[in-house]
Amino acid sequence: MVGISILSVIVLLGILIFVHELGHFLMAKYFDVGVQKFSLGFGRKLIGKKIGETEYLLSLVPLGGYVKLLGEGEGEELSAEEERRSFSRQSVWKRITIVFAGPLFNFMLAILIFTGVYMLGVPVLTTTVGGVQEGSAAYEAGMKPGDVVQAIDGDAVGRWDRMAVKITESAGKEMRFTVLRQGVPLELQIVPREMKGKNIFGEETTSFKIGVSPASLTVIERQNPALAMWTALKQTWFITKLTLISIVKILEGVISPRTLGGPILIAQMAGAQVKEGLIPFVLFMALLSINLGVLNLLPIPVLDGGHLLFYFVEAVRGKPVGMKTRERAQQIGFVLLVMLMIFVIMIDIDRLDIKIINDFTKIFTNEP
Repeated sequence: MVGISILSVIVLLGILIFVHELGHFLMAKYFDVGVQKFSLGFGRKLIGKKIGETEYLLSLVPLGGYVKLLGEGEGEELSAEEERRSFSRQSVWKRITIVFAGPLFNFMLAILIFTGVYMLGVPVLTTTVGGVQEGSAAYEAGMKPGDVVQAIDGDAVGRWDRMAVKITESAGKEMRFTVLRQGVPLELQIVPREMKGKNIFGEETTSFKIGVSPASLTVIERQNPALAMWTALKQTWFITKLTLISIVKILEGVISPRTLGGPILIAQMAGAQVKEGLIPFVLFMALLSINLGVLNLLPIPVLDGGHLLFYFVEAVRGKPVGMKTRERAQQIGFVLLVMLMIFVIMIDIDRLDIKIINDFTKIFTNEP
């Protein structure tokens, strides 16, 4: 199990990092900016080969990667031709495009994965009723387990999620349900009721429901390429929005920071998804790719979002942010990232519930 987890997380992170850096690389090449190095991983070089002006590397630490552009650093001695092709001499909008291409490629990878999965087919719940809550609107209207909802107010519904959306959007108005009971069509008049519940963040919400739960009956739904692409775009946007909301909720204290996961949790989940099959693994990859894209766009120095922030300020001011300001900001950003990495790794270790570590912790926290 450990071997599978380690191998799967290396493959997973390797692909995500490669795609991210490929975005920077291709956009730099498009604008004829010199690329000196393209590395998967950080630290000591394991394997390297120079093709043209670019050295392609596989480095020791697999948790990252980078593309080194010509003239990206300060104080480089460049010829006139190199100066023309250096990153720092490009217009601010070209630099913004090159930096933004990394996260963009992560979103594009997710869209590509989702499109492929929707074309191959995904299991969806049918509208077969599995349970009816006693005293609910559906119960009082006469709905029973085993009923198959075929239409609501004359509109056909073939999936449970579509039926749920129509009920939620009813605003409490009476609805006409056409159901099939043991092959016999029936019509039931049901008035959805406003019910309390909790969303995925644990916050109390209210929505309109009729008090039914689905049966565990699914069908494989396949989509044509155009529809699959559109569904993939919507799914990517939904997860992106959810990720941003989650970050805000953590900062507000609504969600515990202990829900964060680091490399150990990712390895565990990647190993579990591999055991479930290829489709769950690539879907997990799509989810992480979106998260990587979002996190890289946060306005934190040393991340792509931090660089973009400086470039947008430059575009507004008409001149670049001072070197000392950028250096200080990057130092602060680096410290914050290191602290965050230590924090999530500690949470990962705590999740493992290793006895020797727990006993060691108790010594310093005076726990009984």
